[in-house]
Amino acid sequence: MLIALACDHAGYPLKKQVQDWLEKNGHRVLNLGVDTDAVPADYPDAARAAAEAVAAGKAERGIVVCGSGVGATVAANKVPGARACLCHDTFSARQGVEDDDLNVLCLGGRVIGPSLAFEAVAAFLGARFSGLERHRRRKDKVVAIEKAYSKEAA
Repeated sequence: MLIALACDHAGYPLKKQVQDWLEKNGHRVLNLGVDTDAVPADYPDAARAAAEAVAAGKAERGIVVCGSGVGATVAANKVPGARACLCHDTFSARQGVEDDDLNVLCLGGRVIGPSLAFEAVAAFLGARFSGLERHRRRKDKVVAIEKAYSKEAA
């Protein structure tokens, strides 16, 4: 699977470990930076880059790492077509994809350690949207909210 991967400076150490894990497990990585923690970088830039890559079909899923994961989640969800989740457990990472068709996983590099991050990433990437009627209906409602507030609707 091709994964868009991005981070800010606070997320870089975990992002590097996740990148190595992804490649070791046969995934391709679209590295959207940053590649150091020595220079401050802003989480909205990282989240936008990964979310846009997923929304445009340049990657199948996205992963963004910032300090807490919270800011990246907020920013990624501003991109139409991106459905981002902050998950520090395997249940949410799996269930979010199966029920809500989430396509961007956000992690907090200062919150979660590498072992649990790898488990959450594996759950996220291994899950598929169920397509059940109730889940499609709910996803359609989310997309309708997104469209109602988009510039195109104005």
